[in-house]
Amino acid sequence: MNLTQLFRRKSVDYILKQVKQGETDVDHVSLSKHLGVRDLTAFGIAAIIGAGIFSTIGNASFQGGPGVIFLFIFTAVACGFAAFAYAEFASLVPVSGSAYTYSYVAFGELVAWFIGWALIMEYGVGNVVVAVSWSDYFTGLLDKIHIPFLNINGIHIPEWASIDYFSAHAGYTDAAAQINSGVALSDLNTSLQTSYLAWMNAPVIAGFHFIADLPAVLIVMLITALVYRGIKESRNASNIMVGIKLAIVILVIIVGAFYVDANNWNPFLPNGITGVLGGVSAVFFAYIGFDAISTTAEECKNPERDLPKSIMYSLITCTILYVAIALVLTGMVKYDQLKVGDPLSFVFEKVNLTWISGVIAISAVVAMASVLLVFQLGQPRIWMSMSRDGLLPQKFATIHPKYKTPSFSTIVTMWVVIIPVLVIPTNIVLDLTSMGTLFAFVLVCAGVLRMQIDPNAPRGKFRTPYANAKYILPPMMIIAAILIFTNGEDWANQMFDFSNLHIIAGNAPMWLFILLCLVLTYYSIVKNLSIIPVLGLIFCFYMMAQIHYTSWIGFVIWLVIGLGIYFTYGFYNSKLHKSVG
Repeated sequence: MNLTQLFRRKSVDYILKQVKQGETDVDHVSLSKHLGVRDLTAFGIAAIIGAGIFSTIGNASFQGGPGVIFLFIFTAVACGFAAFAYAEFASLVPVSGSAYTYSYVAFGELVAWFIGWALIMEYGVGNVVVAVSWSDYFTGLLDKIHIPFLNINGIHIPEWASIDYFSAHAGYTDAAAQINSGVALSDLNTSLQTSYLAWMNAPVIAGFHFIADLPAVLIVMLITALVYRGIKESRNASNIMVGIKLAIVILVIIVGAFYVDANNWNPFLPNGITGVLGGVSAVFFAYIGFDAISTTAEECKNPERDLPKSIMYSLITCTILYVAIALVLTGMVKYDQLKVGDPLSFVFEKVNLTWISGVIAISAVVAMASVLLVFQLGQPRIWMSMSRDGLLPQKFATIHPKYKTPSFSTIVTMWVVIIPVLVIPTNIVLDLTSMGTLFAFVLVCAGVLRMQIDPNAPRGKFRTPYANAKYILPPMMIIAAILIFTNGEDWANQMFDFSNLHIIAGNAPMWLFILLCLVLTYYSIVKNLSIIPVLGLIFCFYMMAQIHYTSWIGFVIWLVIGLGIYFTYGFYNSKLHKSVG
């Protein structure tokens, strides 16, 4: 094996020729082109406004107070830097595949495989979280349905039909131990009660307790059927759902503004900047999804023009809404009361506007479904792109002759989500979603830098605005170092604590971050790098460094599994390998 072949790169001309000649599958069926800038922007908004605005914003506000708006702005800026990089690549390589295809052009096959494998995890694991969250909101909404003349006082789905198997088993074991020690079931927390009742009341078949989150499974199947049916149908459904949730979010902002008490904004930063940054992973999860727009490039009418615009439009729109919602929430209720699962409903119940809670619950169900739609739309196109390059079996590149969608990949994607929904607790996989996304952002920003320093690299219609990083980054690093060494005694003590393996492992991501900053500072001076992709790389890697090291280990394990598949199948079946060999 020639190691140089691991980094064989695809030219833009080769990619465009491949698509133009209809080499996406054996039947020469191409994807339908129905998407314009409005549709793409709606897909972006559909992906971004989901669990973040209806759930995680409460915990982030609890930690950061009203000053959490700075975290939303910081995260938006970090994603914005990455968005510039995505937009530049999208105008250069207007085909499906997103960061996978971009990395193939910038770095070569092995890096492209890594990013494609990471994106499969991002979309698959992300949809596990979203599907379970949708199920929680949906079952909660059914419980609140009251129709007196039909004698309906809430529709209750049994506990065993709304939880995954292993969560139920673990919760039952814990609850049973406490009950045996004399604790009453009613004194246990809600989660343990639910798990205990699910295990006790579940149908038992041949000694096996049948426990499954059926609403989550059902919504995944319904969304998959829609995505399978066609991009036009998916677009129409997305536009409708986005219209509904935007209308309700704006209604919440307008109505809530009349109940804001400015005294609740004092103190604005109750826990300082540390408290604000404490919610970074929750807030970042609220922004996951805008990159999914780029997976639909081949279904756009004018991808070179529309993709960059829609990426920026969706990011800006959602940031404005997030900041406004955060100000309304922390203005209506004191920040220290917002550590709840449904903060929007909570604050309106506090001001006796219970009617709007039902509206919010309906909006949350719609919002979750729209996120699921975009993620289920994006993942099959990653499978398809990797398959057409020979890195996965050709079957994954199959395009349905009637519906013009990647049919086989879409069905596989459904099972990739459903199986974990049935057996894996969502708290295990939440951070992995952020890891996969940030990894993609980092490599896309690095890809723009790689293309920038190559004088022979092709350039697209959209280019990231240039400002020389050597005049900005070194002063930033010097100021950061001064602040750390003059005011960061606790941070320094933590970083230089090598007393045990757990502390060393926990500090490892931040040491990698520091090394990255030093390397980028050096190359900014030597190579005159552009500041926007440099800052995008730094900001996104910083957020990766804030994720617990156990998630880093899980992410590395996932990449190693992918590496095994690449070296046993992908490397030898790659079309570039065959063309050379």
